[in-house]
Amino acid sequence: MATATRVPLVSLTPSNSTLRQCHKQFLQKSLVTPTLIETLRISKRGLKSLSVVSSMADLNRSTVLVTGAGGRTGQIVYRKLKERTDQYVARGLVRTEESKEKIGGADDVFVGDIRNVDSIVPAIQDIYALIILTSAVPKMKPGFDPSKGERPEFYFEDGAFPEQVDWIGQKNQIDAAKAAGVKQIVLVGSMGGTNTSNPLNSIGNGNILIWKRKAEQYLADSGIPYTIIRAGGLQDKEGGIRELLVGKDDELLQTETRTIARADVAEVCVQALQFEEAKFKAFDLASKPEGTGTPTKDFKALFSQITTRF
Repeated sequence: MATATRVPLVSLTPSNSTLRQCHKQFLQKSLVTPTLIETLRISKRGLKSLSVVSSMADLNRSTVLVTGAGGRTGQIVYRKLKERTDQYVARGLVRTEESKEKIGGADDVFVGDIRNVDSIVPAIQDIYALIILTSAVPKMKPGFDPSKGERPEFYFEDGAFPEQVDWIGQKNQIDAAKAAGVKQIVLVGSMGGTNTSNPLNSIGNGNILIWKRKAEQYLADSGIPYTIIRAGGLQDKEGGIRELLVGKDDELLQTETRTIARADVAEVCVQALQFEEAKFKAFDLASKPEGTGTPTKDFKALFSQITTRF
């Protein structure tokens, strides 16, 4: 008959000395060396430091929303902000998905209708500054034949008249910005607003300059630090190569220097965010012809020339 052998009970919990010996053997036989462990410790501290530095960098950058970012000037402003990643976090607001795709389709581009304030609130939340480049755009009536000496006729689509876009739409932006605590608004308008008989007002019977002027006055009365830029005739030309001119009350319209490159307007928009001298100012903006004068580089000096608040 088989006999049972009595086996003494062994503790299932190893002693501290056993654990230390196993740990030592593991370190000697595995790739996990003390040097690697120390390196990981340092790396962990480094990652924490990097995270803190990254967070501080984000705090030092201003989030700026460009509305009308799908337009010809708006695209340039949006791109300039995107290029200056050390200073700004750029956002764009466009009216359609098609416009969003046209400027790259990035997640920082919002789709909204400025005529409906609720649709633009998400884009305005948590921004530092707002650059308004929205504007009603007339369309040419079909059938125009310049060979017959005809003059083109223009119209505004239903719901897209200057009153709805340049007045109500801009008012909505200003109100939403004020509610969100935005610190500065740059508004791009147009020269010619002092004259209600300006030919631009007759286009499509829209009175576009009158409604733009009303929005400018609303901004000036809002209490938000503002910069109102009334640009001359916009040109699709290279920027940064002309001497810029500032004026007031449409005085520049009486001279030969009544135009400006879109790229220069865009640069002035961005520069206005950097100088206290640009705040609570409204001015006309044009440039000398290329090759005359000295290209403007000192924007603080440019803004310091301006004394008009409206």
